[in-house]
Amino acid sequence: MMEIIGAGFLTLLSLIAWIGQLVYAVSPRLGAKLGIGEAEADVDEVFYIDARGEAIWDSFILWMLPVAGILIMFSNPLWVYFGLIGGGAYVYFSGRNLITRILMQHNRIQIGNSNNIKIAYLFLTLWGVSALVTIVIALETLVRQ
Repeated sequence: MMEIIGAGFLTLLSLIAWIGQLVYAVSPRLGAKLGIGEAEADVDEVFYIDARGEAIWDSFILWMLPVAGILIMFSNPLWVYFGLIGGGAYVYFSGRNLITRILMQHNRIQIGNSNNIKIAYLFLTLWGVSALVTIVIALETLVRQ
């Protein structure tokens, strides 16, 4: 039962990131209205361009961790490989976003309002931690096989 709950949490959490990046990549205006990303007028041009480029790329790679979560729920052993690759993508995604935001803030580059920045830090941390936990569990599973 705990495995299903954990897999559901992983799936939901990672879907938020992937769908959010997909929406922001296709329509940044809609993404800003939904609170997924910042409006172009509210941030520095460099940050906006960086966020857009990353959203486009992330739309292609962030689907693997939600798939891992779904495969766990169905006890499909392929989840391990999706978990490792998807987990790695999410570790990169969250780490890069956190470091970029911290450095841009440190250099007084406008990256959004303080509320949105706090929410971004929270979710990026959750995504990173859940990805690391998934990688550890996947490696443990492979070792046991």
